[in-house]
Amino acid sequence: MATVLERLVRTRAEQSAPRGAEVTIDGVTIRFGDTVAVDDASLAIEAGATVSLLGPSGCGKTSLLRAIAGLERPVGGAVAIGSRTVSSAADRTWVKPERRNVGMVFQDGALFPHLTVAQNIAFGLDRDGAASHRVAELLELVDLVGLSGRLPETLSGGQQQRVALARSLAPEPSVLLLDEPFSALDAGLRVQVRSEVAGILREVGVTSIFVTHDQDEAFVLGDRVAVMGDGRILQVGTPDELYRRPTTPWVASFVGEANLLDGTPSGTISGGSTAETAIGVVPLAGGRVADSRTRLSVLVRPEQVRLTDGDDAVVTTVEYYGHDVRYELRLDDGSTLAARTHPDQLLHAGDSVGVAFAGDPTEAWPT
Repeated sequence: MATVLERLVRTRAEQSAPRGAEVTIDGVTIRFGDTVAVDDASLAIEAGATVSLLGPSGCGKTSLLRAIAGLERPVGGAVAIGSRTVSSAADRTWVKPERRNVGMVFQDGALFPHLTVAQNIAFGLDRDGAASHRVAELLELVDLVGLSGRLPETLSGGQQQRVALARSLAPEPSVLLLDEPFSALDAGLRVQVRSEVAGILREVGVTSIFVTHDQDEAFVLGDRVAVMGDGRILQVGTPDELYRRPTTPWVASFVGEANLLDGTPSGTISGGSTAETAIGVVPLAGGRVADSRTRLSVLVRPEQVRLTDGDDAVVTTVEYYGHDVRYELRLDDGSTLAARTHPDQLLHAGDSVGVAFAGDPTEAWPT
């Protein structure tokens, strides 16, 4: 039986897919009374790209998404879709949401409960033969052939979200906005559905912007990720860039588990700077830290901790995942350290171990 993506590739060969448009966000500021929800946010998104807006609850990511859609009106800055400015506080340009050629998928799908699957998908289309053909294509695209006459309440959560996706894609938008579309699904189904949706959107070619507070989801879905905090875009990059080269300790901790160790500059190795820490010498990226009097916060990811024979630390917690094991360690100075290793040699709570750094040069920040 053909997979969803195989059927999609066949569909694309028969019909030209909608082309995405670039999105430019330039200094956008959004206020609700005295509260600044988005503060001077700027972001350029290439046509056809998939970008994740990642941040904790209340950081402004949904407000920024709604500004792109035209559901919020910024008090500062501008938004352009393709070559068209759809919002500008400076000259009071404002294009209504229905004229922006933008689709949106909400957290709960927002399906009409009294309409069938086919009727939900066709809601924004002209009622003609072409609409029926488009609905049939989308039912095949989202793997819901045979369910066109069902009501939303008879579908699973994953099926409902696929209907919502199909309805948003039906008018062939140039930009698709998704506001935490998988948050209502259970963990196992969420992984399956987000993988299917990500594949569909990349094949269709529509510019897609996801809002999520989940780092794993942001990294899986986004070609690039924009990390937001307190209304500001703090860093933009590929998942690998954000994980390996975060620009602040906060970003480092938010995009993955991070050990932030106290350290001091200690010298150079092959032209690069190093820091002395509780687990020994750690190489630093870029050689940016040179003053030996500087106190540092040194980033060490759990997988960069090498465990050896010794008594530098005591294992306090063991979390076994099969493909790897996460340990919590108590160092001699009383501080704690997280480590992830291959489960070849399984340790137990109470075991003594040696610890050292093993990996590429890492980031450090003056404290």
